[in-house]
Amino acid sequence: MREQPASEQPRRWAGPGFETFGSVFGFIYTFLAGNVLLAAANAPLVLCLALVADPAAAWPFFLALTVTVAPSLAGIFAAFRSLNDDGGAVKPVAAFLRGYQRSFRQAAPLGVGAVAVLMFLGVDLVIVQAMPAAAVLVPLIVVAAVVTVSLTVTAIAGVVLLPEAGLKSILKASVYLAVQRWYLSVAMLILLGIIVSAAVLQPVLGVALAPAPLLFVVWSNASYSFHTALHSA
Repeated sequence: MREQPASEQPRRWAGPGFETFGSVFGFIYTFLAGNVLLAAANAPLVLCLALVADPAAAWPFFLALTVTVAPSLAGIFAAFRSLNDDGGAVKPVAAFLRGYQRSFRQAAPLGVGAVAVLMFLGVDLVIVQAMPAAAVLVPLIVVAAVVTVSLTVTAIAGVVLLPEAGLKSILKASVYLAVQRWYLSVAMLILLGIIVSAAVLQPVLGVALAPAPLLFVVWSNASYSFHTALHSA
């Protein structure tokens, strides 16, 4: 039989290359390490969630414990950023600790402020439920709480992306992005709701599996919003 020229012979799929496996491993390693680091950075919160049967009944106590979440978010966002910035070197632990340390001075006040606002809104929500105007006031309080969470998380992402910018400028940019790209804010809140639900219902499995992959989506959306705004400015 006549042999086909090399150019006419069917090509075989070479399969995924080493770089593909390395990239997948980098994401998996970052997610696993990120969950462990988040649990360690918020150890009091995680421990109390595992021990208390009904966290909702003691919501002020648990809300106060979330004051440690903001700096740890900055740390995990820094680890996600290093996946692109550091090329093939995947060092999520070092990136998390470096991001935690660098962003603490800006992320910690954001966390304290958000907890204070949410505490105030939570107390108001309990009070107004017995008032005749509850049908109007309750939705307003819920919206204010949702906006507070969205702005805080977006601002923390901005702190990691723009370490040289002032906190006031980042907050202004976060307000603008939250309004302009409201659909990304809604997606963020849904993902954060899933994380909170998983942590409350199954503290061990929820903290071990859920946060990092979902927070990566939150980070990607926030990073996209900030980069788009900077390019258009």
